[in-house]
Amino acid sequence: MVELGRIEKPEVKSFSGKKKLYFVPNVYPIKDADEEYNNLVNKFWDDAAKQIEKLEIAGRIRKIFCESIYTQGEEGLKALASVNERVHSLVKKKVEEGATLLPFEDKEIFDSFLDWRNCLAIVKTMEVSNKIFEFYKEAYDKRLQHIQNVIESNISEGEAAMLIMGDEVRVKLQFSKDIEVFLVMPPSYDDLLRWFREKLKEVKK
Repeated sequence: MVELGRIEKPEVKSFSGKKKLYFVPNVYPIKDADEEYNNLVNKFWDDAAKQIEKLEIAGRIRKIFCESIYTQGEEGLKALASVNERVHSLVKKKVEEGATLLPFEDKEIFDSFLDWRNCLAIVKTMEVSNKIFEFYKEAYDKRLQHIQNVIESNISEGEAAMLIMGDEVRVKLQFSKDIEVFLVMPPSYDDLLRWFREKLKEVKK
């Protein structure tokens, strides 16, 4: 795992020929959310874009993987535009520079995962919750395995790719040793996490 601050010009050669994966936590703007929150979100994406530009001295992005997307090309970009306009803008720019947006999810697995997750959110009894959780965990594990296979099989030697997804899922992935993972987490990402922690404290009062 590599942090941005360690990527300096003399070190670039050490990544030559390696598979590189630039990970960006997926942060969603919310139309009617607190103004402070959306300001933090916009700051994060502005900072992330700048960090990615710096990271690309180690390799230009050629493949793009994004959570919830199971189509590619223009269809995939349209899907992104409907869920996160900041991610859409970033991905569209990279596609225009020569990168390819690939299908990341398996639709059937992803839909099953969402259905079981939604069921968990509304169930009221522990007995039913435990049973539903078993199905949810099965779908969750299938999803993890699928997206890991997609990443592993689509990055060529010496190639760089970008992965956009929730960090809580990314940490569950176990990449092969020939993939160097770079974390795109500017200080503004910590500001967002701090904002969530403060809001959670307020709710618990």
